[in-house]
Amino acid sequence: MPTVPPLPDSGDIDPGTYLVTSFKENFEITVPGGWVSKDGDGLGKDDPDHPDDLGVFVGWWPSNHVPRDACKWQGSLVEVNPSAKAFVDAMTAQTSTASTPPVEVMVGDYSGVEFDHSVEGHVDIKACDNGQFCVHSEYSNLCTRWYSSTAERETYRVVNLDGHRAMFWVVQFHESTSPELTREARAVFDSIVFKLREVSS
Repeated sequence: MPTVPPLPDSGDIDPGTYLVTSFKENFEITVPGGWVSKDGDGLGKDDPDHPDDLGVFVGWWPSNHVPRDACKWQGSLVEVNPSAKAFVDAMTAQTSTASTPPVEVMVGDYSGVEFDHSVEGHVDIKACDNGQFCVHSEYSNLCTRWYSSTAERETYRVVNLDGHRAMFWVVQFHESTSPELTREARAVFDSIVFKLREVSS
């Protein structure tokens, strides 16, 4: 049986399927050509129309703090428990952002929910705390996932791994990102599957 290679930590990656070990259970992700691994916790691809910036990104680093207000986030980063529900509830209740109602999905052998997340209205991000629009973080005192512009759009999947949370998001950074690249990023996002570990006899 062929083994799935681990995702490289950084740099250009060949097309194929890779194993990621960031959560309680490992998952597989399949990528076409032209994608770059970012520190082992996400993949990005440039948009030819915006060559200085990433056009799309699929991320999955763990976060256990969600600010009550994404703009005025300093002092409001609240720790959420490891369940999928706690993170989803905190994100969809967050002010200064807009979320679609979560819908149930399957990610391989595990259930989860999916929702879209974006900036609500006309927020001046430069006026937000530290000039960052913070949606979630690994820490209680600084932000590790923020939006740089009001044009950013994300779709989240939050998976319940027998009481432990895994989370993924696909980002479109520019309103003018090409539909082809947006579809390709969604296909990479949709390729993520958890496999129940087979116990050898």
